[in-house]
Amino acid sequence: MLALVVGLLYLVSGRTVRSQDATGSRFVCNAIPPGAEPGCGYGPTGNRVQSSSSVEDELRNTIIQLRETILQQKETIVSQQGTIKELNSKLARCEAAAEESSQGKARGQGSRRKEYGKNTMGDLPRDPGETIDQLGKTMQSLKGRLENLEQQSLRLPSTNVSTTGGVSALSPLPPELRELLRQRLGALETQLLRKVAELEEEKSQLYNETAAHRQRTESALNSLLERITELEKSNNAFKSPEDFKVSLPLRTNYLYGRIKKSLPEMYAFTVCMWLKSSATPGIGTPFSYGVPGQANEIVLIEWGNNPIELLVNDKVAQLPLSVSDGRWHHICITWTTRDGFWEAYQDGERLGTGDNLAPWHPIKPGGVIILGQEQDVVGGRFDATQAFVGELSQFNMWDRVLRPVDIVGLANCSAYMPGNVVPWIDANVEVFGGASKAPLEICEDRAFDS
Repeated sequence: MLALVVGLLYLVSGRTVRSQDATGSRFVCNAIPPGAEPGCGYGPTGNRVQSSSSVEDELRNTIIQLRETILQQKETIVSQQGTIKELNSKLARCEAAAEESSQGKARGQGSRRKEYGKNTMGDLPRDPGETIDQLGKTMQSLKGRLENLEQQSLRLPSTNVSTTGGVSALSPLPPELRELLRQRLGALETQLLRKVAELEEEKSQLYNETAAHRQRTESALNSLLERITELEKSNNAFKSPEDFKVSLPLRTNYLYGRIKKSLPEMYAFTVCMWLKSSATPGIGTPFSYGVPGQANEIVLIEWGNNPIELLVNDKVAQLPLSVSDGRWHHICITWTTRDGFWEAYQDGERLGTGDNLAPWHPIKPGGVIILGQEQDVVGGRFDATQAFVGELSQFNMWDRVLRPVDIVGLANCSAYMPGNVVPWIDANVEVFGGASKAPLEICEDRAFDS
C-alpha cells in the first residue's frame, strides 16, 4: 500500500514538471505547514494557493481516501497482532499444564495403587479385572463366615477374645444352661399356642355373633320390605291395607275372590269375617277351602232354604246363625280335631257348639281358599246356585281356637288382631269375573247401619 502511494506521488510530480517545461516556467519549493497536504499549492508565506485545475482536485480527494484507508488497516493489523499474542500465551499455558498433568499422573499411579490395596472400601480400581477379583475374595470371606455361624448355632461367645482376625472364640453351652434354655423355649411355645387358641376361639365367637346379628337384621329388613311392598301395591284409596271389602253383587259362577296364601297342616282353626247379604234363598258360600283329593276340606255355606252349614273334610254341622237381613254381621267359627269340637259366634255371642265334626282329622295343607264360591275341584268348577251374593270384609284365619274374650273384642271393634295364618290384607286378595274391592272402615259403617 505504501508503494502504491509513492507511485501516485511520483506520477503527480512528473506530470507537474512536464507542464512547467511546456510553458517555460519553473516551480519554487516552499515549506508545508504541519498537517498540510503535500502538493496543495501553498505560497511562500504558508498560505494555500488556490488551484485552478480540476485534475488536481480529483487527485487530492483520492489521496485523502487512500490515507484514511491506510489508517483503518493499520488499526486492524494492531488489533489482530494483540489477539495473536493473547492466543499464543494461552496455548503456552495449556501446553505447560498438560506436561505437568502427565508428569503428576505418572508419579501418582503408584501411590493410588497402594491406596487401593490398603482399603478396599475406597474408590474401586480402574482395572475391571481387579474389581472382579476383589469382589470374589469378599464373597468367599462372607461365605466362610456364614458357614462358621451355621455350624456354631448352639454356642455363645465366651469371655476370651482371639486376636486373630478380630473374631470371638466360641465354646459349647453347658448342659444345665442348655436344658434351662430348652425348658424356657418350651414354656414360651406353650404360652404362644394357648394364646393362639384363645384368639381363634374369640374369632369364632365373634363370627357366630356377627352371623346371628346379620341374620336378625336381614329378617327384620325383609319383613319391613314385605310390609312396604304390600303398602305400595295396595289401593291408594284405602286408608290402610285392611280397610277394604270385596263386593260380589251377582249370583254367577264367575264372580269370586281368591286368597293368595295357602294353609299349613292344622289341628285346629278359627275363622272370623264380616258379612252383609240379603240374598234369597240362602246367602250362598262365603268361603271354601279345597285340597287335592278333597274339594270340601273346609266350607261355610247357606244353600237354598237350608241353615248355614260348616263342612270339614266333607262332614257337615249345622250352625244356628242368621245373617241374611242385609246388615253387617260378625261371625266366628272355631274347630279342633280333638273330638271334632266346634263353636259358632255371631256378633261376639256364642250361639252354638257341637262335636264329632271330622274328629282327629288334621286339616291338609297346600290347598286354595276361594271367597264367594264352592269348589267342586281345587280352585274351580263353581256352581252359580251356591255362589255368595253380598259383601265380605276382615276375613282372618288362625291355627288355634281363639278365646271368647278375643272374639268379643273383634266383634265390638275394641281390638284388632289379624290372622296368623291368613291376615286380611289387600295384597293377599285377588278378585275375578267382575268382583271388586272398595274402601271400607267396617266399624264406622256398622255403627251407621245400626
